[in-house]
Amino acid sequence: MPFAETYAAEDPVLQTARSLAHELGLPCVSPGAGSVLRLLAAAGNAKAVVEIGTGTGVSGIWLLRGMRPDGVLTTIDVEHEHQRIARRVFVEAGFAPSRTRIISGRALDVLPRLADGAYDLIFVDADTTEFAACTDAALRLLRPGGVLIVNGVHAGGRINDPAARDVDTLTVRETVKAIRESEDWIPAVISSGAGLLTAVKR
Repeated sequence: MPFAETYAAEDPVLQTARSLAHELGLPCVSPGAGSVLRLLAAAGNAKAVVEIGTGTGVSGIWLLRGMRPDGVLTTIDVEHEHQRIARRVFVEAGFAPSRTRIISGRALDVLPRLADGAYDLIFVDADTTEFAACTDAALRLLRPGGVLIVNGVHAGGRINDPAARDVDTLTVRETVKAIRESEDWIPAVISSGAGLLTAVKR
């Protein structure tokens, strides 16, 4: 296991959330990737954060632990049952219910209802089919200097394989390329976990 993963220690609450995700067959951010989420939330003094893909609350806890004490995490997921677990996990992690706004629904239906330029950080942990729409929405939702993080850009290790032409890999490549070539973003890829495409809005 890479040092970045073992360096990021997880407490019993995160371990529980992770095991619940495993039981449900849900992927979740690795400890190393979680520590990057916490770092970027803290570096940006984030008060308003959007997470696309609640899961069992693993990434949400990491984000909340980096955010300001008065910050609110808006987290979106289609699976109401997963969110019910996450709600309990957030409380067990010591966060008041007022610190989270949990919205059930498809991200592509919910994002258009969120306010322009109102967010400090957006974390996209969605199906690759929604990457382009989510990154487009992030450009509208983030304030200048706000941070976009997209999880899974290693495409399961296929991102650098020219022979990999499956839809998921092609979609990830298109997203990474579009962000890199856009005048709107200052991007970098952080290799923790499944690969984090990070970009600051100009």
